[in-house]
Formats: sequence, C-alpha cells, structure tokens
Amino acid sequence: MRKHLFSILFLLVAAAIWWASISSTIRNPVTDNDNPVLVTSGYVPYTLAKELAGDFVNVLMLLPPGAEPHSFEPTPGALITLKHANAFVYLSNELEPWAADLAKVVQKAPVIQLAGSVPSSMDPHVWMNLENTKLLAAQIEQVLVKIDPAHTEAYQANLTKLRAEIDELTQEFQTVLANCESREVVHVGHLAFKNLTDTYGLTLTALAGTSHDGEHSAKKLAGLVDEIKANGVRTIFTEDTLSPKLARVVAQETGAQILPLYPIEHISKKDFNEHVTYVQLMRRNLESLKRGLVCQA
Repeated sequence: MRKHLFSILFLLVAAAIWWASISSTIRNPVTDNDNPVLVTSGYVPYTLAKELAGDFVNVLMLLPPGAEPHSFEPTPGALITLKHANAFVYLSNELEPWAADLAKVVQKAPVIQLAGSVPSSMDPHVWMNLENTKLLAAQIEQVLVKIDPAHTEAYQANLTKLRAEIDELTQEFQTVLANCESREVVHVGHLAFKNLTDTYGLTLTALAGTSHDGEHSAKKLAGLVDEIKANGVRTIFTEDTLSPKLARVVAQETGAQILPLYPIEHISKKDFNEHVTYVQLMRRNLESLKRGLVCQA
C-alpha cells in the first residue's frame, strides 16, 4: 500500500507541473462539453454508470482496456482526469489498492467505494453475484442524482430498466444451471468467479488466487492437470483477456476443451469500443457454462 501511495504522490507532482504547462491553451482535456464528470476505476462501475447516465453525465474510466486492475499503476493523466471529476467511484480497497490511494490524495471530488453497499465476501469480485450488482447500480444512481439532480427521473427510470434486465438474467441462470451433467468449474485463471459458482451450487477450482500475481507455478499447474484427469473434467475455462498459453498446455495434457469466462473487472479493447454491457458479458458467461457443463435448460 505504501508503494502505491508514494507512486501517487510522485504522479500528483508530475501532473501538477504538466497541467500548469498546458492549462492556458486547453479548456478541458477530458471532455468537450459542460456535463458533469463521473470518473470510475474500472469496467464494472464504468459500464453500469454508462447505462444509468445516458447522455447527461460524462462517464470516464481510469483503467485502460486490457489492463490488469489488481496491479495497475496510475499515470499523470489519471490525476488530470480526476481534477475535473464531480465524483470518483471505485469498487474496493482490496481489489483496487491504487484507486484507494488515489482517493486519499485527490480531495476535490466526492469518493464512493461501492463494495461497502453489498454483503461481505471472501471473493472481492462481488458483481459476479447478480443481486449484488443491483446494489452497486443503485449506489451509482445515487451518485448521479447528487451531481446532476436535474435529471433525477431519468436516472431512476434507467435504474428500473437495468434492474429488470438483471432480474431476467437471474432467471436465465437459475433455469440453465439447474440441470447440468457436471457442476465443476475448472478455471485456468484467478479466483474471480466464486460468488457466481456459490450462488448456483457449482464448485470452483482456480489456478490462482484473487489476483494473478505470481501464482501460476509449475507445481500448481501440474496439480490442476492431475485433478482434471482424476475427475474426468471435459471443459476448462479461461479469461478472455489472458494469454491462452496456460490453458492450451492444460488442454493438451488433458484433452479438455477451452471456453472463455469474463470477469468484467477488465475488458478487451474490442469489447470496450463496442460498449458491451455488464448484462451482455454475464450472458456470455452463462452460455460458456451451459456448453462446458452440458446443461439441459
């Protein structure tokens, strides 16, 4: 945590010098209109906020598409973005220590840590529980109302619509995952899906812990291969933004097929540019689970 804080302090000074050098020629480096600015940490709060805000608020994301959220190092540009924020929303101190340090240094905008609104969990990827996501969305809606009360009714209507979409998706998960040949999810990635598997009575085995840092050892990989062979697992899952090399090694050793899962905390450039939503990404997860576990809906 101290390392992150020192990095943030250094960037704050660098950003101040950079901003002073250009402020006389650029009115606003992050937006081209006068709408309020909501800055988010990564893709989960970003995509939820975009759906709720419509065209009334500029929603910006600090984490670049494809970047790893657990170990991201902010740039001076991130601090410039926050300089213009009417509010800063991030997920949790555990998941995003860099965002927590930014919150300590940047004092101008209100700062909201979303994870405080949902039940505590051993797995910080709380949005993998669909009911939790409705709580996250409700908190973001409150932020939007606070920074732009003139459009309160629009934000409330958008929240109602999003809740209905999530309720529909919840019913789909319950129906599809009720009758599957296998209930074992083997994930060649980090422990990002426990809230999802616990909700629907699935078991989860992951190669790494709650982040990717230094946990892909040869010993763990060999142990995972042995477990797959012993249990006759026919499908392994991997994250769409990870290098496919590890999954391919496991597949070659076991004969298992590979299917993608989407943790949503980070996003590919393609999906970001196409504005793929939270509900769309979770529906992709459901399709992969349906195929991989051989579910009969």
